[in-house]
Amino acid sequence: MSSDAILEVENLGIRLRDRQLVKNVSFSVGRNETLALVGESGSGKTLTSLSIMQLLPRALSVSSGRILFQGRNLLELPAREVRKISGNRVSMIFQEPMSTLNPVMTVGYQVREVLKAHSPMTNAEAEAQVVRMFERVRIPDARRRLNDYPHTFSGGMRQRIIIAAAIVCKPDLLIADEPTTALDITVQAQVLSLLRELQDEYGMSVLFITHDMGVVATIADRVVVMRSGEMVETAPVERIFRQPEHSYTQELIRSSSAFELDDRDAGDPAPGPFEPVLSVQGLTTRFDVKGGAWGGRIGQVHAVEDVSFTIGKGETLAIVGESGSGKSTTGRALLGLNRPNSGSILYKGRRVSRFDPDETRHLRTGIQMIFQDPFGSLNPRLRIRDAIAEPLLCRKLCSGKAEAYERAAFYLEQVGLDPAMGERYPHEFSGGQRQRISIAKSLSLQPDVIVADEAVSALDVTTKVRVIDLLKQIQETYNISMLFISHDISAVNRISHRIAVMYMGRVVEIGPRRAVLREPAHEYTRRLLSATLTTDTSKRGLAVDSAPRELVSPIHPVGYEPAPCRMREVGAGHFVLAEI
Repeated sequence: MSSDAILEVENLGIRLRDRQLVKNVSFSVGRNETLALVGESGSGKTLTSLSIMQLLPRALSVSSGRILFQGRNLLELPAREVRKISGNRVSMIFQEPMSTLNPVMTVGYQVREVLKAHSPMTNAEAEAQVVRMFERVRIPDARRRLNDYPHTFSGGMRQRIIIAAAIVCKPDLLIADEPTTALDITVQAQVLSLLRELQDEYGMSVLFITHDMGVVATIADRVVVMRSGEMVETAPVERIFRQPEHSYTQELIRSSSAFELDDRDAGDPAPGPFEPVLSVQGLTTRFDVKGGAWGGRIGQVHAVEDVSFTIGKGETLAIVGESGSGKSTTGRALLGLNRPNSGSILYKGRRVSRFDPDETRHLRTGIQMIFQDPFGSLNPRLRIRDAIAEPLLCRKLCSGKAEAYERAAFYLEQVGLDPAMGERYPHEFSGGQRQRISIAKSLSLQPDVIVADEAVSALDVTTKVRVIDLLKQIQETYNISMLFISHDISAVNRISHRIAVMYMGRVVEIGPRRAVLREPAHEYTRRLLSATLTTDTSKRGLAVDSAPRELVSPIHPVGYEPAPCRMREVGAGHFVLAEI
């Protein structure tokens, strides 16, 4: 261990009863250094960080080793001494800010109490310091927003509040546990840039926990790779990416590199002549905002505004954009899960809105959806074979249970799972396996179109590669059309034939994959591309604007009608929203 280390972890072991979850983990974090602890879900990264903060669940215990912070073994200190260090000299940023923030307390009060717990000062002095910290993490109108509650902030703003709470006492060590995983790529870039600025300003050491190798290449000085509770490799970041020694490290880097923008012909254009399967024209979806003394309609959220596109047979059209851009609302409208205010949806040349109930059921057989959270879309009380067989029996596509079970077994095999797994329940599978089950369930109805709504965003990088490659293989086998919805441009690059970029409910650019990614015509598309991380460590010094952009509200007064969308052609099949 280095004599300059602020944190030293020596032979750490963590046990759950008779099961060893973490074993013989050793590393150090130097002063003003960023050490990345990287690995997939279940590798022991978060357990290691929680042991440093003395926040392990009661069922778990540290079975061996030492955790030295500035030379003092945290595992041997009394609880009173640990409380003085936690949140003060050592702070932690958690992955999900809403699990950290109290929803019934204002954000200003919560950050102020962190400060007062470790520094004797008056409420006025603490509030003044909190305002300065909010301004430092670039929360607009900081003083006024002290009295707002967590739910009134966006995900990126909530993460900034958590950062403010973590550094308000100017800690020596900051532990960041997947702080950007759930964020859009532009917000992720802003948060990473902000953390880097704050580290330089306050001279902090950072232990950054992530499964994203692009994040590692961007911010880390050294890297510790973990797998199944053990360290498999540690080295400076440049060496990890240029000369990885362990096969698991090589697999992580290879999987991450597979998503990066390059000159591959990833199905661009789609094979065969263009045969329209699904056509959307002028789709508009708005939601009422109610308020006032009588709870009347005071405005409308313009979620989707005048959206048009066509998907051909065997083609993947990707819709990409940040949260709130209208991507998922568009996808749900295709299945009738959201009722559009205007526009038309044509499935095989027939308007969906004119279908009678029987035809609507037929539509929902022909267009299937894969949701972001496979566990939430599977009935936890049904065995997997029954979950797949149920829609087949409801739509009378099988003569009986025996045939339905045969088809369930067949499609489980098609997605790379053992048919015998059909006897298990959803909780007995990993996230990647559950997503494969959702794909099998969709395939069993033999659809013409699959709508994949953020279907890989929550998966580890190696699992993400396997699921996307599986979707491509299935598309080629069954000639299925796909609408792939994502905020991740790197995933879109790997699977799409054409890309539609959405912003504030509108399609601002649409065209062939390579044209949109190589020659972006709209400023918003360029902004998304500039925020995409890479595993190229030579680009780690690139500056990113960490200031949040002014948010444009999608809420408008009742009766407001925006100008119609007009697209202009900038290349073969490549269109961009014309300036109004």
